[in-house]
Amino acid sequence: MSETVQQKSGPVHGQTIHLPAPTHWPIILAFGCTLAAGGLVMNLGISILGAVLMIAGCIGWFRQVLPHEAHEDVPVVVQPITIATRRRVVERIQIHPEHRAHLPVESYPVVSGIKGGIAGGVAMVIPAVIYGQIAHGSIWWAVNLLGGAGVAHWSHVTDAQIAAFHGDWLGIAIVIQAIVCSLVGLLYGAMLPMLPRHPILLGGVLAPLAWTGLLYSAMGIINPALNAHIAWGWFVASQIVFGVVAGLVVARQEKIRTSRGLPFVARMGIEAPGLIESNLDAGPPRSTRQNEEKH
Repeated sequence: MSETVQQKSGPVHGQTIHLPAPTHWPIILAFGCTLAAGGLVMNLGISILGAVLMIAGCIGWFRQVLPHEAHEDVPVVVQPITIATRRRVVERIQIHPEHRAHLPVESYPVVSGIKGGIAGGVAMVIPAVIYGQIAHGSIWWAVNLLGGAGVAHWSHVTDAQIAAFHGDWLGIAIVIQAIVCSLVGLLYGAMLPMLPRHPILLGGVLAPLAWTGLLYSAMGIINPALNAHIAWGWFVASQIVFGVVAGLVVARQEKIRTSRGLPFVARMGIEAPGLIESNLDAGPPRSTRQNEEKH
């Protein structure tokens, strides 16, 4: 199957084509605008030079387009183009599961991230309680640090008050722990599929170290009183325990296949020629056509 077509590039006058004439005035105008703006922070003389170039660029450009645009005739050579093909049907793009545009191909369901966050939140309480008992003789120390930060008289609290049991501080700590751990668990569920190598190491150790460093640098400004009572070594240990436990729980959940690797029109359910082979006239499968060509 072959077809010969004639190339056309617009209205041809004989052997030439009528095109707008090239001009350098737009570049001069742009350069003048740059100098005029830069002179505001450098030197008045630069702005004056820029203004002169802007005026010259405007005048020169306007004279080329007003009252009539400047044109020139460019010689052209018209050549025939022959398009030939040996294929009998239009080739269709075959969409396979391994053909993807975005990673990950599989992801964890939302509930797996919540499970991992809850499990990690419960596990990180253990090193926090051990630290409170060893350093201050109270299992409520870390709990009160977390919950007491929202109390109005926190800035005047003593060590004895932090070591004692407070029901309102415990309630605030439970609410904060549940919300934060659930949100971080959801982040783990979305992040672990994108870490193909050593996901527990990257998500359970390196990530806690990163956000602990961020909190360490900002806590002195956000809440100096709370920052003075935090033992950052034990804080890092509890965050690593949370990350490892949450990562293990999430990684044990069953993955579900995502549809982000498919084209947008396919995800929307739109029948698109060339992307979705759904028409009867799309031709036989590629393997069948190859066998026919061999025989």
